[in-house]
Amino acid sequence: MASAEVKAKRPQMGHAGRRTSSFLREHQQSRPQKQLDSSSHFGIDTVVEDLQAARLSPQQNPFTGVPGRDQPPRIVEGVIHDFSHPDCCPPRGQRSNRLIATLIYKAAAAASNSLAPSPRLTTSTSDTTSIPANLAPTTDIDAFPLEPPAASDPEPLDHLYGSYISPLCITSFLHLMSSFPLPPGEEDLTSSHRCLDDPDHPFVVELTLSHAPSDEFLQLEDLRKHELIYRFEREWNVDVVLQKDTPWRRHPRLVVFDMDSTLITQEVIDLLAANISDPPDLAAKVADITHRAMLGELEFDAAFRERVALLKGLPATFFEQLRPVLDVTKGVPQLLKALRRLGVKTAVLSGGFLPLTSWLAAELGIDHAHANEVVIDEATGKLTGEVKGTIVGKERKRELLLQIAAQEKVDLSQVVAVGDGANDLAMLATAGLGVAWNAKPRVQMEASARLNGESLLDLLYLFGFTSEEVDMLTA
Repeated sequence: MASAEVKAKRPQMGHAGRRTSSFLREHQQSRPQKQLDSSSHFGIDTVVEDLQAARLSPQQNPFTGVPGRDQPPRIVEGVIHDFSHPDCCPPRGQRSNRLIATLIYKAAAAASNSLAPSPRLTTSTSDTTSIPANLAPTTDIDAFPLEPPAASDPEPLDHLYGSYISPLCITSFLHLMSSFPLPPGEEDLTSSHRCLDDPDHPFVVELTLSHAPSDEFLQLEDLRKHELIYRFEREWNVDVVLQKDTPWRRHPRLVVFDMDSTLITQEVIDLLAANISDPPDLAAKVADITHRAMLGELEFDAAFRERVALLKGLPATFFEQLRPVLDVTKGVPQLLKALRRLGVKTAVLSGGFLPLTSWLAAELGIDHAHANEVVIDEATGKLTGEVKGTIVGKERKRELLLQIAAQEKVDLSQVVAVGDGANDLAMLATAGLGVAWNAKPRVQMEASARLNGESLLDLLYLFGFTSEEVDMLTA
C-alpha cells in the first residue's frame, strides 16, 4: 500500500483547565482555596471557574535582613513592640498635626443602677427620691397631670457598659473622630491612649490622635462645638476636651480664676445678703435683681450697682465676719500648691468685693487679685452704697488678663482662664485655653473646654499630668 500506516498516539490526559500539576489533587472533591493577591478580584467566578492569570500563592520576596513595608520589624516573643511612628517627631520639613482628646468621666452624675459599676464608685442600695416607673406621680385626682410626661433622654451608655471610661467608650469616640475628613494626602487615623488615673477603671483618659481633622473642613473651635461631640458627652456621661498637641498645652505659665462659684462655691453678693438680718427683706431684693440679671433684663454692671446700693449703711467690718463662711471649692488649695511648684503664676479676677477677694488670695497664695472696691465713709466706717472705679465685669476681666499677662511677660497661648458665668466669656476667649467650670449652659457652649466635676484639681489632667504626678505636686 502506498499510503503509510499512521500510528495511533498514546492517549494522554490534557492539561487544559488544570490548576495543579497533580492529577490526583486536581480531581479531589475538596480543593484548597487559592490564595490571590490583593489586586485580584475574588468572586463566585474565582471559585467555580479557573482564572488562568491567578497565582497559586502571592509572590514573596525573601527577607534580606533590612526591615521594610513588606517586612515590618516586630518582636514576636517576650515584649511586643511596634516600630511605627505615629507619635514620633515628623521628618524634617514637615510639621506634626496631632490632636489631644481628654475624656473625663463625670462620676458625680453616675447612676447607682449601673449594670457594670466601677469599684471606685460608692453606690447606695436604695434611692428614696425616685418613684417606680409603674406608679403614678400623685394619688390626688385633681393634681393628676393632664398631659403625658415629656420624653426622657435615652439610657446613658455608661449605665450599660461601665461607670468609667470603658474600652467601648474609647472605641465609640475613635469611631466618631474617624468620621471627620483628614488633611489632604493623609489616609489613616492613628491613635494611642493613656489612662491618667487608673489602668483598670479609669475616670480620665488622654487620647492622642494623628492626624487631626482637616482645618479646611472644620476648625478646632467648631469641632469643639460640634453636635456629635455634645451627643457623645451626653451618651457616655463624660466631658471631652480637645486641644492641639503643642508645648503650650503642657507648660502653662499663668492661670486666671473667677472667684464666685469657681474658687468658692457661693456667690458673695448673695452670701452677703443672706447673712444680713436688717432689713429683713434684703436677701429677697438681692435675689430678685440677680434673677433679672440672669434673664438678661439687666446688664452685669447695672445689676451690681443696684445690689450694692442696697448695702448702704452696713459697717465695713461686715466683710471680716464673712470670711469663715466662705466655702473654698474642693481641690483648690492642692491645685494652687501644684501650680506654685511648677512655677505658674496665678490670679483671681472677681466681680465681687476687693476686701474678701484680697483676703482669700492671701490665704490661698494667689499672686494677683482684682475685684470691685466699694466706697466706705471714713467718718462712720459704713458703706455708702457706691462703687469706686470701673466695675470688674466682662470687658474689665479681659483687660485685666491682658494686663497681668503683659506684666508677667507671658504669651497668651500659655494663659489658662477658669470661670463659670457669662461675665467670664471674654476672659475665657482671650486665654489660650478657656475652661468652663460647672458653668451655665451658654458658657459651656462657648468655652474651649468644660469641666463638670467635684474637684478643681482635675484641671491638671488637661495639662497631661497623671494622678501619680499630681500626688507628687501636691505632697
